[in-house]
Amino acid sequence: MIKQIIGLVLFFALQITSLAQTEKVESKYDPYALFAPNFYPVGSTITRAATGEPNTGYWQNKADYQINASLNDVTHVISGSVIITYKNNSPHALPFLWLLLDQNLFNKSSRGQARMPVDGRSRYGDSKSTFNGGYNITSVKLLYDNSNANYIINDTRMQIRLPKPVKPGGDVISIKIDYSFELPKYGADRCGILSTKNGDIFAVAQWYPRMCVYDDVEGWNTLPYLGPSEFYLEYGDFDVKLTVPANHIVVCSGELVNEKEVLTATEQSRLAAARKSDKTVMIRTQEEVTNPSSRPAGNTLTWHFKMNNARDVAWASSKSFIWDAARINLPSGKTALAMSVYPAESAGAKGWGRSTEYTKGSIEGYSKRWYEFPYPVAVNVASNVGGMEYPGIVFCGSGARGGGLFGVTDHEFGHTWFPMIVGSNERKYGWMDEGFNTFINTLAAEDFNNGEYKDQPMNMESGAKFMFGSHTEPIFSTPDALKERNIGVALYYKPGYGLTLLRDEILGPDRFDYAFREYIKRWAFKHPTPWDFFRTMDNAAGEDLSWFWKEWFIENYTFDQAITSVTYDRGNPENGSIVTIANLDRMALPVNISYETKSGVKGTLKLPVEVWNNTDTWKVKLPTKEELKLVELDAAKVFPDINFANNVWKSN
Repeated sequence: MIKQIIGLVLFFALQITSLAQTEKVESKYDPYALFAPNFYPVGSTITRAATGEPNTGYWQNKADYQINASLNDVTHVISGSVIITYKNNSPHALPFLWLLLDQNLFNKSSRGQARMPVDGRSRYGDSKSTFNGGYNITSVKLLYDNSNANYIINDTRMQIRLPKPVKPGGDVISIKIDYSFELPKYGADRCGILSTKNGDIFAVAQWYPRMCVYDDVEGWNTLPYLGPSEFYLEYGDFDVKLTVPANHIVVCSGELVNEKEVLTATEQSRLAAARKSDKTVMIRTQEEVTNPSSRPAGNTLTWHFKMNNARDVAWASSKSFIWDAARINLPSGKTALAMSVYPAESAGAKGWGRSTEYTKGSIEGYSKRWYEFPYPVAVNVASNVGGMEYPGIVFCGSGARGGGLFGVTDHEFGHTWFPMIVGSNERKYGWMDEGFNTFINTLAAEDFNNGEYKDQPMNMESGAKFMFGSHTEPIFSTPDALKERNIGVALYYKPGYGLTLLRDEILGPDRFDYAFREYIKRWAFKHPTPWDFFRTMDNAAGEDLSWFWKEWFIENYTFDQAITSVTYDRGNPENGSIVTIANLDRMALPVNISYETKSGVKGTLKLPVEVWNNTDTWKVKLPTKEELKLVELDAAKVFPDINFANNVWKSN
């Protein structure tokens, strides 16, 4: 009897202690705000279904481009003409058209230049630069009657005011624009000129007037190009002719259709061999770069490329290029061609000599996991651009080596899926391409060459402070609105890691991968919004994830789970132990509990996020039959807890 009384006293004393500890802890958590049932304010529209897929009335306009351009490798001037054939599939008449003139960012009077810091550094430009670039537009014509168009240029946009509207439902208009511009040496980390001992490398992008997107969400999307925010473009077919010095090698988005006119017989033969080889084949060796016979004779050559159902094209040209290639094997049985071009300074087995191997491996892996690579070529270009993506071609830093070269190559070609295939609006939602791509990169590192460059899992004891510190900003911000120091966190790491948590800790790989593939398939070569992504994942995975979308992507909530007490059921360890946990901050996540008894018996328990539906405190009974030595929340440190110190209870 005495033992029972002592046990009861101890039991109630522990309960009182537990309550006192709980009362002392102030929680910011509001379950009614996080789990409110009104995350999706509207249901289906005629164009977008509540399931997250395009609805029966979905439409999208189309822009085809026929471009003829030339490069002067002395003055760095690119001159060209572009014929844009624009098809209006919308239900609206269009009395005017809007186009993008991205090179105007480099005009000293542009809005983007006005934003450059006077006393700081930016990857997008320098307020002290003397370069004054931008387009020189010499002619804009409407081709149905060859008349001069009525147009205005405002910063990085052009409006063409039409004498008669483009009719809805499939009407087509063609316009021709003659233009030129000087390629900047460092073009906001998107394009540029790299000097090498054997000649300059010209990495050319944002190099022709492009149509703004007209969609069912905002009509004309005319946000100016300021540098940080990337691009939102219509899909179409490209026919591109590039006239350059005859001693140059040119690579471009799309397929080279006149190789007999621009390659030597030896280069043609080697290229044919590369199309059948899983090993890298040299098309132009380092020794041949300085040998005039490695190029056809003459002053200039015109290279002809074609690319279908793409949103953009870019290219590179240089007399210094070493060139190699290998076959890409796709799940359907089709093949494509991986190629790399780089200067002598970048060559070697520890350098760009493995670039084509990396390119091939990345694309084959992503094609198996998510969606088949849709282009005929994938070209990696060594340049002074740290890393930038375009359909079928990417620019990476010429100094990258080993794991660094694999990482940047894999990341830039990962952009094939986001945003080249899934055409989200990068100008507004940079996380829908950078964050999604960062996520798939983590799996690619596991896939490539038996995990040669596999990263160690991020430890959230330090990672949480990096992603959720007081200096951070919400993911749901336009890149232009973010402080530049926060772009890496908000657009890359935080959304990427959020998808990793969703896959590994909430849905599981099977359900996540199925839903993610469904999202890619539904929106391939279309224009999804964030809500289309959220709804697709909810529907395909069979889970209401609105709480997760809100806390991780919309808001900038932080996370803090804690153990507030550990007691024994009815005061007796043989009856099991009761752990009281609290959710102290605004974010909620599942609960991972691990424990060890005094005799060394270990166990784990996982609770779903629903335990936080209506409370900030929860009690869980552990199936133990003796005293505990240790209880810990999230021992693997996968959740972004801002205070791991209160995650551990140890016996006295």
